Amino acid sequence: MKTHSWPKNYNFFLIEELPKPTASSVQAANAANGAANLGYPTILIYPQTGWQAINPINLLHPFQPKKPPENVINYYNFQEKLQVARLPMPWPIDYFKNKFTSSNTIATKYYFPFHIRATTKLVHTWNWNFIKAAIKNGIPAIYEHHHHEDKQFEPEIVNHPLFQVAVTVADTVRESMIQHGMPPEKLVKIHNGFNHIFMQRQPEKASEWRQKLLQNQRAHLVVYAGALRQFKGIDILIDVAKEMPNVQFACAGGKPTEVVHYQKLAQAKQVDNITFLGYVLQNELASLLQAADVLAHPHCSGPASTFTSPLKLFDYLASGNPIVATEIVSLKEFKNTPAIAAWCEPDNPIKFAAALQQILETHPKKVDGYPDTIEFVKQFSWENRAAKILSYVDEYFIPQLVS
Repeated sequence: MKTHSWPKNYNFFLIEELPKPTASSVQAANAANGAANLGYPTILIYPQTGWQAINPINLLHPFQPKKPPENVINYYNFQEKLQVARLPMPWPIDYFKNKFTSSNTIATKYYFPFHIRATTKLVHTWNWNFIKAAIKNGIPAIYEHHHHEDKQFEPEIVNHPLFQVAVTVADTVRESMIQHGMPPEKLVKIHNGFNHIFMQRQPEKASEWRQKLLQNQRAHLVVYAGALRQFKGIDILIDVAKEMPNVQFACAGGKPTEVVHYQKLAQAKQVDNITFLGYVLQNELASLLQAADVLAHPHCSGPASTFTSPLKLFDYLASGNPIVATEIVSLKEFKNTPAIAAWCEPDNPIKFAAALQQILETHPKKVDGYPDTIEFVKQFSWENRAAKILSYVDEYFIPQLVS
């Protein structure tokens, strides 16, 4: 029987203030956006600091779902349906490092039970404390967990009927979660996805990127997009660029300090054909990926290679351009698919350069991308991912579609 008092929203909760260039915030933002695009009444909840956090109206009514701020829309390329709610976290929250002044505690012990619970149908979060708060307040929950952690999952939470499903993106993380107490029947591996803008062809913007980046009469452009970290293979990519002086390399992503570090490293190694662009907004990144001749997906061996989430892989694929990738555990299932044009072993710039050179010779630039690649990636949209996750949720707990 239908009742108007029953909670209705599909609430995503993130403990990071937005916008931020972290993989976790990009993943969470796109996951919420995908659910909203399916027509569920979806709200992305995250903290708010600064002067607005001390606004008395915001403190009296802290849960105010509304259209995302313009800077957040542009940062993550949200479509029209997603709403956000920013929970005020005024001083001294998070300034003093103890449990009672933690934004985690304020969100789970105060905001959720007293201000959010009444309009919540289903919770989806990366935050274990929020999962526990949802279950204890009678709200069904979906938990996302993407990294190895040496902690046991509380049996009273994971075995609770309201704990619907845990989602990860790597088999190795799935195995470690089971070892730490997660029931296998409540745990699924589902890949990340791509935002639709990455598939929309932008030939003029792509051409502008090529004009801007191709220097010294170089004809080919290799693009990397993602974190600027040693384990991601950026040091190796500089060495690859040194091996290929007639090819221009461009790296999108990284914090300003990381950009400066790698610019200095490239100069020290006398490599002048690699450009570090810093963080590139999602709507600009799509055309940058389309501008490339080849997309680079390097990675070092070591612990991180066993669980790293190939978030950028699906954006790469949506561009339609060929990809050269390092053979790491989280990519191995794509070995016999059209996803990757060439593979090579990790930690070897000579072989990565050879693979890039081979693909530049065998895969001429196509303005509209390679159709097999684009067709293959369609299954990995954020909307398809959201639908797949909800297929593991009890039908009674799924919010009603609003459009």
